[in-house]
Amino acid sequence: MTALDASHLDISDMKIKGARGLTLRGALDLSTATRFTEAVEFAVWGTQGAFVIDLTDVSFIDSSGLHALLRARAVLARENRSLALLCPPGAARRVLDLAGTLDTFAHYSTREALGAALVPIDD
Repeated sequence: MTALDASHLDISDMKIKGARGLTLRGALDLSTATRFTEAVEFAVWGTQGAFVIDLTDVSFIDSSGLHALLRARAVLARENRSLALLCPPGAARRVLDLAGTLDTFAHYSTREALGAALVPIDD
């Protein structure tokens, strides 16, 4: 991965079993963490229940990205809401595990497992 690759992050809206969330593709690092944080705050506004972040296609996370994920969890916790990560084995899961933060999040390896754990919300 080059420095140029590390600065790219695509963020898109997602929905699974009534829970809203974001799908990330690329690198969650110093150059993208602020944009991610803003996207989370905007996406959470006006929603209820669990919020999901799909890290399946995240190729790189640095300490700034890890901090942004923990901040997203804190923002939701203030509203008594949970943050669920779709985080199969790969780069993102490895970083969260090595940092000792994986178990800080409700995390699921597959979309099916995540969907089974969610309580549907009528919108």
